Amino acid sequence: MAEVRLSNVQKSFGEMRVLHDINLEIRDGEFIVFVGPSGCGKSTLLRVIAGLEDITGGELRIGSQLVNDIPPSERGIAMVFQSYALYPHMTLFDNMAFGLKLAHMSKAEIDTAVHDAAKVLNIDHLLDRKPKALSGGQRQRVAIGRAIVRKPSVFLFDEPLSNLDAALRVRMRYEFAELHRNLGTTMIYVTHDQVEAMTLADRIVVLSTGGRIEQVGTPLQVYEYPENSFVAGFIGSPKMNLMAAEIVQASPHDARLRLNSGIVIRAEVDAGAARAGDQVTLGIRPEHFKLDAPDNVIEAPVTYVESLGSTTHAYFAYPGVEEAMTCELDGQSEVRSGDVLRFGIPASSCHVFDRSGRAMRRHYQMTRRQAA
Repeated sequence: MAEVRLSNVQKSFGEMRVLHDINLEIRDGEFIVFVGPSGCGKSTLLRVIAGLEDITGGELRIGSQLVNDIPPSERGIAMVFQSYALYPHMTLFDNMAFGLKLAHMSKAEIDTAVHDAAKVLNIDHLLDRKPKALSGGQRQRVAIGRAIVRKPSVFLFDEPLSNLDAALRVRMRYEFAELHRNLGTTMIYVTHDQVEAMTLADRIVVLSTGGRIEQVGTPLQVYEYPENSFVAGFIGSPKMNLMAAEIVQASPHDARLRLNSGIVIRAEVDAGAARAGDQVTLGIRPEHFKLDAPDNVIEAPVTYVESLGSTTHAYFAYPGVEEAMTCELDGQSEVRSGDVLRFGIPASSCHVFDRSGRAMRRHYQMTRRQAA
């Protein structure tokens, strides 16, 4: 196993810079997930770590070794791509053993390594079959097994589940988590799927378009306490509702905000640096709207309803908000399009972002800081 450290890492293609001063320390044995919108550079960052792309600037270390100029084969990494890239004429055993044969390992060592990896992945009963006889999930396990037999210090996964159907992705997420528990090896995983990021990661690295890290934290930290409006609007499904607002009154303990509708909302945030008249953004998670609650009340007509069984998503328009806003209701809700809903918004659930997009510290964070 090994830690991975990136210090001011940059990557440019000609005049186009796709990674900007990436500073990140990935701990030994940690499961890290890179997530972000298309074009944010998450796959490029993974390829830089793998050595498949040269670094334009900065330093990359795996363990104690500076690997800027070290070829991929000598970095102690193994990479699993989106495509399985299996040899169709070879059995599963031969696909998994191919790299070991090229490394001139003995037949006994190869046999032990392949069978041990196959047992971990529950494909030991399929080793005599060829790829065409396998399901997509089984083929992905073979690709992972081909990486495991190399006993790398770091595993790199580039959107490995994107070609699978929804039900199989759920099963494979569980198997990835089990694999990490069993091997204890450092794993770096790239995905655009927020559910994969939230369920698999020890920590999430959120990148924005332009190749910048916006926040690093545990899934709960990133979801509950986004550091800026970009992370707030990106993490979450449905995403956080964001509304333009103006500061009416501010203190280190709370703020009162006037929405475009004229309604004033109280938010429990540290607004000590704000002033009346400042333009800010109010953020509310869909699950934090409370029907008929008495505080911070707004009303809005429903424009569309999605019934998902256990939950219902009601979409509604609100003055000054271009995109439809979302409220999460109980699955038994009988709300229909055209209904006017009356919501309460708990002050402790409000997120407020200043003009630059930076989050004001929320009430729970202030309480923890004072206790410390």
